[in-house]
Amino acid sequence: MTWSISAQPVALDWRHIGNSAIDLALPSVATGPVDRVWYSGDGSVLYARTISGRTYSTTDFEQWTRVQDPKILPPTDEIPAASSLPEPGLKRTSLASSSGRYYVVGRDAYRSDDGGVTWTNLTGYKGASILGQGLSAVAASPRDPDEVALASSNGVWRSVDGGLSWTGMNQSLPNLPVGRLMGLPNGLRGVRLAVGGASQIEWAPGEKTAWRPADASDVKRETDLKAALSQRLRQVFSSIAPITAIATSKDYIYAGDSEGHLVTSPDAGASWPGNTKFADLGRVESIWVDPNEPTIAVAVLGQRPASAQTQTKPIYVLRTMNGGSWWDDITANLPDSAAGHGVTADRASGAIYVATDAGVFYTSTDLAAAGRPTSWVSLAENLPAAAATDVKLDAGANQLYAALDGYGVYVTIAPHRFRDVRVVNAADYSSRPAAPGSLLSVLGTKIDSARTANLVIPVLDASEKASQIQVPFEVKGNALPLTFEAATGRLNFGLPLQSVAPAIFVDPEGTPLIMDAESGVLLDASKPAHANTRIQVLATGFGRVKPDWPTGLAAPLTDPPRVAAQVRATLDRIPLEVSQAVLAPGYIGFYLIEVQLPKVLNAGPAELVLEAEGQQSNRVRLYIQP
Repeated sequence: MTWSISAQPVALDWRHIGNSAIDLALPSVATGPVDRVWYSGDGSVLYARTISGRTYSTTDFEQWTRVQDPKILPPTDEIPAASSLPEPGLKRTSLASSSGRYYVVGRDAYRSDDGGVTWTNLTGYKGASILGQGLSAVAASPRDPDEVALASSNGVWRSVDGGLSWTGMNQSLPNLPVGRLMGLPNGLRGVRLAVGGASQIEWAPGEKTAWRPADASDVKRETDLKAALSQRLRQVFSSIAPITAIATSKDYIYAGDSEGHLVTSPDAGASWPGNTKFADLGRVESIWVDPNEPTIAVAVLGQRPASAQTQTKPIYVLRTMNGGSWWDDITANLPDSAAGHGVTADRASGAIYVATDAGVFYTSTDLAAAGRPTSWVSLAENLPAAAATDVKLDAGANQLYAALDGYGVYVTIAPHRFRDVRVVNAADYSSRPAAPGSLLSVLGTKIDSARTANLVIPVLDASEKASQIQVPFEVKGNALPLTFEAATGRLNFGLPLQSVAPAIFVDPEGTPLIMDAESGVLLDASKPAHANTRIQVLATGFGRVKPDWPTGLAAPLTDPPRVAAQVRATLDRIPLEVSQAVLAPGYIGFYLIEVQLPKVLNAGPAELVLEAEGQQSNRVRLYIQP
C-alpha cells in the first residue's frame, strides 16, 4: 500500500510503541489471558492458545510464531484418575504424566510424584498464587517431566525444575488485551489503553520494560456515564438497549446502543428528538463528532448479530451532517469482515480513519457534503495482521495512533498529511510559533527549496514523508511567510513568529531527549537522573545567539554560541540552576540547555519545563533517583 499527493509513491512507516507485556508485579512480565498450553509429541515445540482463539508456537522458548495450520489443536483434556485431588472441582487441565508424575491446576498449580496420592502446591504463597489468578491449563514436556508450562489469565509460565520456580514467557507473546485508546502522549502522560473492560495501562514516556497499571478513573467515568444515559434514554425510548458509545461536542450528545440505535440531543440532554436504526445493524462501537461543528458526526458499528439477515452488505460506518436527523451509510468498499471498533477524523482535510476486525482503513471525503467518500484504503502494510480496536489522531491531527489486538499501539505520520501538508515544530509536532534559528518539520511532502521573503531557508533533510528546515536567525517581525518548491508545485504557508518559542525534543512516545552531562547517556525510566548531577536537554526555539551564527551550519564543537535570551528551568515547579545554554555542538538548529540538579530530590518521575522571555516549553517527564 502506498500513498501519494502526486505521482511519487509514499510508504507508511509504523512505529511500535512499547511492547505487548504488562508489569503486574509477578515473577516476570505478564500479558493477556491464555487458555491452553501443550507440547508437540517430541517436546521440541510448545504451543499456546490465547483466549481470542489465536495459537502461537515457540521452539526456543523466547520468540513466538503465529500458527495458521487449523490441524494443530490441543490434546483432549483429562483429569488424572488419582486417589485424591488437591482441590475440589479442578478447572480444565491437560494430563501431564511421566513415571507416575502428574500436574494439575485449580486455584493453584500442583504436582504429584506418586500417581496422585499426595500433592505439592507449586504456586501458593500466603493464601495467593504467585502467578496471579486464573490458572487455566498445564502441560509437561514429553522429554523431561521437570519441564512444565502453565497457562493463565496473565499469559504463559514455564518451569524446568518441576514447578519449584517459574519464568514468564510473555515478553514477545503478542497477546496484550487491547481495548480503547484512552489517552495519547501529552506532557508527563504516555499512551493509555483500556484493558479487560475496567482496567487501564500506560506506556509512560521513557518506559523501556512493560506497560504498567494506571488509574482507571477515565474508564470508570465512561462506564458510569453509559449506565446513567442508558437509564435516562429508556424513559424516552422504550426500544433503547444498553448504551455502548457516547460522544459530545458543545451542547450535542450522540449515543449508540448495543442493537444499532443512534440517538442525538442538541441541547445537552434536555430533549432527544428521535432515534435512528437501520435494519440488521450491529452494536454501535464508537462515535466521532466534530468539535467545532457538532452537527457532523461519524459512527462505527460492530458485527451484525447472528440472527440478522445476511443477504445484504453489512453497514459498518455511518455519517450524519444534520445532527443525527439522518445517517448516511459510507461503508462503501470496506470488506464484509471489517466490523468496526473505533473511529477518528480530521474535518480540515476530510480524513476518516476506522479501526476494524480487518485492520485500519482510511478515506478522504468532504465531511460536510452529501455523497459517498472516496474508496477506503487499508493501512495494513508494515502492521501485524490483527484486528484494530481503536484509532486516534494527536491534537494537531499530524500523527495517527492505532491499537491492535494482541500487539499494542502503533504510530505513523497521519496519511492525510500527504494530501494536506502541515508545517509544525520539529521538537514535538506542535503548532507553536516559529523563532529565529528554530527547526520546523514539513509533514507530508519532500521540499526541494524554501524561502521566506528575500531569505533562503536551509532544507536540512527531505523525504517523501517529511522535510526539515531551519528558520533563518535573521528573521524579524511577528509573522513568517514560507514558500516551498516541492514535487507537487509551489506551497505557501504563514506562521506566527516570536523571538523565542522553546520546545524540548520528544519522540512519539513522549520520551524527551535528555542526557547525563558527564556520560552522555540518554536518560529514561531504566537510566534515571541522579541528584546533584548535571543534565543536558536538547531543545529548539531559543532564538538568536551570541556571537551570531550562520543559519544551516552545524554549531562548533568547542565554544558554541550562547543563547541571547535568559533561560530558566524548573523541576516540579522548583527553579533549577541553568549552567549553560548554547547551540548544541555539531548539530543544526538544536540547542543544548545544561541544568544542575539539586543535592536532595525525591525518587520517581518529575516535571521538567524550560522557559525564556516568559515563553514555556512543553512539559516533559524526567525520572529521578536520589
